[in-house]
Amino acid sequence: MIAVDTSILVYAHREDSPFQESAYRRLKGLAEGKAAWAIPWPCLHEFLAVVTHPKIYAPPTPLRVALEQVEAWLESPTLVLLGEGPGYWDELREVMEVGRIAGPQVHDARVAALCRHHGVHELWTADRDFGRFPGIQVTNPLVQPD
Repeated sequence: MIAVDTSILVYAHREDSPFQESAYRRLKGLAEGKAAWAIPWPCLHEFLAVVTHPKIYAPPTPLRVALEQVEAWLESPTLVLLGEGPGYWDELREVMEVGRIAGPQVHDARVAALCRHHGVHELWTADRDFGRFPGIQVTNPLVQPD
């Protein structure tokens, strides 16, 4: 199963992103495909925080539009939402210890641990920091050939 990180969600949504067309096409392929795909809940939270932030985007995405975007992704019948459950703590602890994680890197560790916990084999992201987490293949779909 492929999981999608915040960066790809933001790029697919924001029309002013130079990566919008590629990110949108890749995300649409997952959402309309037959295979299960995933979004970690923390990535949806971060997506909402980023696209509606007036210091990041001028103008920011209106909250109503951002919420509608999330609802559109949630309509995909093959989407799996990744959240914490029994055994998650063990994954998070290992990811944090092996990666020597502290401070703001905890968010990425949480995403990586959720992916591992749910058996995700590949994480799509434009964030290079995910390479430090063991047990998950990290791919930037924006630089991969279609």
